[in-house]
Amino acid sequence: MNRPTLDQLQEARRALDDPLFADLAGDAKVSFEFFPPKTEKMEATLWDSIKTLEPLNPRFVSVTYGAGGSTRERTHATVKRITEETSLQAAAHLTCVDASKAEIEEVVTGYWDAGVRHIVALRGDPPRNDDAFEPFVPHPEGYASAADLVAGLKAIRPFEISVAAYPETHPEADCAQTDIDNLKRKLDAGATRAITQFFFSPDCFFRFRDEAAAAGIDAEIVPGILPVSNVATTTKIAGLCGAAIPRWMERLFEGLDELPAARQLIAATIAAEMCRKLYAGGVREFHFYTLNRAELSYAICHLLGMRAKKDER
Repeated sequence: MNRPTLDQLQEARRALDDPLFADLAGDAKVSFEFFPPKTEKMEATLWDSIKTLEPLNPRFVSVTYGAGGSTRERTHATVKRITEETSLQAAAHLTCVDASKAEIEEVVTGYWDAGVRHIVALRGDPPRNDDAFEPFVPHPEGYASAADLVAGLKAIRPFEISVAAYPETHPEADCAQTDIDNLKRKLDAGATRAITQFFFSPDCFFRFRDEAAAAGIDAEIVPGILPVSNVATTTKIAGLCGAAIPRWMERLFEGLDELPAARQLIAATIAAEMCRKLYAGGVREFHFYTLNRAELSYAICHLLGMRAKKDER
C-alpha cells in the first residue's frame, strides 16, 4: 500500500488549515472528454466549449464513440476537425462492438493518416435495450476484449493508448480483483494509462489506486471527474456503469429543478472540493467528462491554479 509522503501530509494539513484553493501551484495536468454532436446547435455548443478550454493547454481531448459504433462517422468528423483547426491533441475512442479486425484497422489507419496518434481503447457496450445494455458478444472476426484490442492497435501503428478503469468495479466483473486483473491485462498489452469511470468519493479512488499498485500496476491512473448538474441523468448513467451517487449529494440538488444557475454553482463546488482532496493526496492528472459544456470544467481547473495561455499568434 502506498503510504503518504511527508509532502503529502503537509499538503493535507494545508488543505485543512488554509483557504481551500489559496495559491495552488497550477501544476495539475488535465484532459477533457467530448461527445460527437447530433445537430448544428449541438455542434456550435461543442465548438464553443473546445475553444474555451483550449487555452488551458490540456494534455489531450478525447471524443467518445457511441454504443455499437453508432457515432462512428460523427466521432471521426469531430476528431478530424479538432486535429485540423486547433492546437489540441485529439484522442479517438474506439470499441470492439460490431466491428471486424479489418474494419478496425481501416478506421485507425485513417486516424493515423489524419495525424491522430492517441486512441482510447474500450471493449464497448452494445446498444441499450430498455435502459440496459445487452450482453457483449464479440464480432466473429473481431476482438474479444479491450486487452485484445490494445494489442491489435499496437500491431497496426505505435499509438498512445488509454483504457478504462473502474474504481467501484465494472458491473460485469464477478469481483474487484477480477476487474483489477483485467485492467492489468490491458496495460500489459501496451496501453499507456488508465482513465477511471467517474466517482464521488476521493477515498474510493485512493483505495483503487492502492489495490492496482498491489497488483503490480505502475502505469498512470487518471481520475475521471464528472461535474454533476443533473442528478437524474447522472443517476441513470451511474446505474449502468456501477458508480454510486451519495445520498448527501442528491439532497444538495433537491428543490433546484427550476434554478439552473444554482445547480451549476453546487455542481462546481462538489467537483472542485473532490479534486482538491485528490490533489492533496498527490494526484496531478485529471480527466473531465465535460458533457460538451466548458463552464464547470474551466472553473474547477481555475480553482486548481491553472491559467489560460494567451494566444500569441
